[in-house]
Amino acid sequence: MIPDAKLERVLDRFHAIEAQLASGHSGEFAKLSKEHSQLAPVVNAILGYKDTRSALEESEALLVDPQSDSELKQLAQEESEGLRKRFAELERQVRLLLLPKDSTDNSSAIVEIRAGTGGEEASLFAGNLLKMYTRYAQLQGWKSELLSLSESDLGGVKEAVLSVEGEGAYAKLKFESGVHRVQRVPLTESSGRIHTSAATVAVLPEPEDVDVTIDDKDLRIDVYRASGAGGQHVNKTESAVRITHIPTGIVVAMQEEKSQHKNKAKAMKILKARMFEAERERQANARAAERKGLVGSGDRSERIRTYNFPQGRVSDHRINLTLYKLDRIISGDDLSEIVDALMTEDQASRLAAEEEIV
Repeated sequence: MIPDAKLERVLDRFHAIEAQLASGHSGEFAKLSKEHSQLAPVVNAILGYKDTRSALEESEALLVDPQSDSELKQLAQEESEGLRKRFAELERQVRLLLLPKDSTDNSSAIVEIRAGTGGEEASLFAGNLLKMYTRYAQLQGWKSELLSLSESDLGGVKEAVLSVEGEGAYAKLKFESGVHRVQRVPLTESSGRIHTSAATVAVLPEPEDVDVTIDDKDLRIDVYRASGAGGQHVNKTESAVRITHIPTGIVVAMQEEKSQHKNKAKAMKILKARMFEAERERQANARAAERKGLVGSGDRSERIRTYNFPQGRVSDHRINLTLYKLDRIISGDDLSEIVDALMTEDQASRLAAEEEIV
């Protein structure tokens, strides 16, 4: 059973926020409103849990009451069976909702895709992944924007940076970080031999402005003429921007837009995400007892998934999940089956760890 003190702390915090919002004097209205909306489903579950527990206690008290007649006890017995099942479901739900949250789970995400080993075939596969995530974002009702794209000679993707805006985007996409491996016969292969290639995916939470502070004196901003297609425009205007954060050495270059101002804004967006993630990784590595969940560390050097085209198979190696519906997954239409399974496994492992502590 969940300790009452733990439940009361959540309820007290929720009521305190409500009082602050109602007073109209809070200087952190947006922040408090966000926390209120996040706590609301937790509070509703807690109230349902407590009401069901009370009803179950009353029903079971009737069963042991010597003054209860047989008919009343029969009704209490039937009611208790349903209440026990309901109580168990609510207890698990509340335990899940009370698990420590990653503070960035509700954030939007920056998805970086890079071709790995495998030459042109790796670039073509990276292009498949870009389309997969773009379609998945659309199905989730999120807004996606291609911030940067470097194409290969055959129309594949050497490197792409995708912004995915929507509540909870990072919570779902973060498990995509790692090495994605593909096994198939390349278009350029005349003998029909199966090749193995790879692409890396890095998913970063997109920080709010308050999360990352960048001092202008720490930046070196270079402007230059954009390369590649673009007609006369690229010969006349120094619209491309390269920003270097001197203390960390992080460099972001952007030349997608014709406007220097727009390129700078996009580059700063990526820079902030990379700096925010670098700091998160630094803090995580500093904690000796950092939990490593069953779904892996999220390290981009870790092979997480294989897409086998001859067999129509997709295998996620972290949770031993294999689905024979590669076309639906690589199109993005059924990627949610893998994402949801990873989230469920992560919740289960964290819940088990929490219960061991208790």
